[in-house]
Amino acid sequence: MQSENRFFDDLAKLVNGAAGTVAGMTREFEASAREKAKQMVGGLDFVSREEFEAVKTMAAAARQEVEELKARIDALEGKAPAVVTRSVRTPRAPKAAPPGDTE
Repeated sequence: MQSENRFFDDLAKLVNGAAGTVAGMTREFEASAREKAKQMVGGLDFVSREEFEAVKTMAAAARQEVEELKARIDALEGKAPAVVTRSVRTPRAPKAAPPGDTE
């Protein structure tokens, strides 16, 4: 009877040791994968939504100015009677984040 108890004790120790090793390997793998993901994402050129909206507004204003300048050039060259009007566009306010969305 004593030998059976010793066998089970040794088996339990072996299983506990293996479980601890597997848990440690899992934590190490997760940390390594998380670090690799940070490196990959960090190397990409992402911009914030605010920066994107600002550049989008500037591009729209530049397009409007180009159209106005084309109309002035056409008018000066006598290509077509063009009415040059200067319109001021106000930038749109950024969209509100949906409920529950936090940044």
